[in-house]
Amino acid sequence: MQTMQSWMFVPGHRQRMIDKALSLKLDVAIFDLEDSVPPGKKDVARDLVAKAIAHPPGGPLRFVRVHSVGHSDIEKDLQAAIRPNLDGLVLPKVENTEDVLRVDAMLKERESEANSVQLVATIESARGLIKGPEIAASCPRLVGLMFGAEDFALDLGILGENGDMLFARSSLVVAAVSERLQVIDRVYLDIQNPAGLLKDTRQACELGFTGKGLIHPSQIEVVHEVLRPTADELEHARRVMEAYENSEGPTVVDGKMVDLPIVEKARRVLKFGKET
Repeated sequence: MQTMQSWMFVPGHRQRMIDKALSLKLDVAIFDLEDSVPPGKKDVARDLVAKAIAHPPGGPLRFVRVHSVGHSDIEKDLQAAIRPNLDGLVLPKVENTEDVLRVDAMLKERESEANSVQLVATIESARGLIKGPEIAASCPRLVGLMFGAEDFALDLGILGENGDMLFARSSLVVAAVSERLQVIDRVYLDIQNPAGLLKDTRQACELGFTGKGLIHPSQIEVVHEVLRPTADELEHARRVMEAYENSEGPTVVDGKMVDLPIVEKARRVLKFGKET
């Protein structure tokens, strides 16, 4: 799976939003069957999401956020979600490896129908964060970890603004990268504050996140601007690679020494540039 920067939650009971999401220049549409769907609309959401997954190929990758393991609705969610063109599932409130492995087992029961379905585990509690490295290594089907800041803050008893949460976010990045997984940062809730989103996404980039959760189409461009290499960054990476390949060891580009770690960083920038 190539690196995906924009992961937008789409309420599963809102047909207009589903249709809009499928037309956006977005990396991943997460059709939600969990928190954003009122209790009385769950069956409606499953029906609409099933039809969205069956939509002809094209557009963003299609993931579905199901209910947590142990919830009475998870089997119904899987029944609706698992069909051709489903790319993956987002698992909420993951606290241990068993949560991931139980869903993996449920998918294996469906044999070839679910062979290609990938998993992203959302960490939303102190227990989940502590178990982060174990969760990251739990299952070959797992491709990423996501940070659920609102539930995490609630678990910690934080009733006001969540703040930077640098320790939690950094810990999650380390856990994900230790297993070479993608790592998706928290949703930025204030859709009327693009400057705040820009600052939060820049911080996510500096911490090592590869993607960011979104809740509105207006946030896509800001996230892509920060997380995708700019033309200047791509050009610099090309010059670094060219200089290193034409040298017999460490060299200098723009007055700065270029050694192997700098070359690997340049190679990664160019890889991201090709993916986007």
